[in-house]
Amino acid sequence: MRLCGVDEAYITGDKSFKEKFLKYAEIMPKLIGNPLYYWTHMELNEIFGIRKSLNSDTAEEIWESANKVLKTVGVQALLAKFKVEYIATTDDPFSTLENHGDINGVKVRPTFRPDACFAKKVSKKALEERLDYFISRGCKIADHGFDDFENTENLEWLIEKCYEKGILLQLHFGTFRNVNTRAFERIGRDAGFDVFRDTISTDKFAELLDKMLKKLGGLPHIVVYPLNDAYLRPLATISGAFKNVLVGAAWWFNDTVCGIKRQLETVSEYAVLGTNLGMLTDSRSFSSYVRFDFYRRILASFIAEKVDKGEYDEKNALALAKDIAYGNIKEMLGL
Repeated sequence: MRLCGVDEAYITGDKSFKEKFLKYAEIMPKLIGNPLYYWTHMELNEIFGIRKSLNSDTAEEIWESANKVLKTVGVQALLAKFKVEYIATTDDPFSTLENHGDINGVKVRPTFRPDACFAKKVSKKALEERLDYFISRGCKIADHGFDDFENTENLEWLIEKCYEKGILLQLHFGTFRNVNTRAFERIGRDAGFDVFRDTISTDKFAELLDKMLKKLGGLPHIVVYPLNDAYLRPLATISGAFKNVLVGAAWWFNDTVCGIKRQLETVSEYAVLGTNLGMLTDSRSFSSYVRFDFYRRILASFIAEKVDKGEYDEKNALALAKDIAYGNIKEMLGL
């Protein structure tokens, strides 16, 4: 909306939800190719049964129709619709985890995310106690986001603990936060002013893995998500040099048609596509399960093209797609 010149009042300001929606609808025809265009129409179709294109002419009608459906669709209905079996939330180490457990057949489990605690210099002893508590509540994943592989003291500790306790570790890196100081001061963090870094030291990452392998005798399962996907190729080759390291799904700015294709192409050429763990989303919306469908359609098209060209057997293609979309992550987490 900012890119289209929409006033901030309709984005983070005090305009009503309806006013913001109508303004969003106005710019929708400009967004072809942008993932928001696809996600928006997939949500309207799959959740609300609305197959019309969103624009200024249809906005009022779609607003009314969607809000009628919202009165009958809650979180549990969405989880059932998308056949969700397992949810891994992202949680501060000192979260009480009171909302986790088995809920209507869905396993809701915490993910240990210590970034903020590292910044506050919380003691490692306290963090390990909290990690043990998370594990007692079914935690199988830790998640850590950072800029680059400069000061790795905290990361080394996290790798060691994940290895000791059998936890999968997701690493998101290459972010350049709050680049627009004026906007950050006026609007705050996580409001659209983060970008990806120009350089990431993949050499230092390889050196870190080597150091930890020597120290521990092994590594936990580590899944890497570079924000700058120019580093997919070196990271894919690093994954071949260290057992248990994988390249994750196209993340954040790369969660696009072309970004997902680039990720699939790079992993298949420089690593192994068949061991890929498929899609994840860091969206805060339960309606965003359509983004798994978005990913899987692109994955299916990528594999099907190989079959159509006679490069790949159809039976193998079906098995590969199922493993990537569903089976691999279940096996890795022991579900």
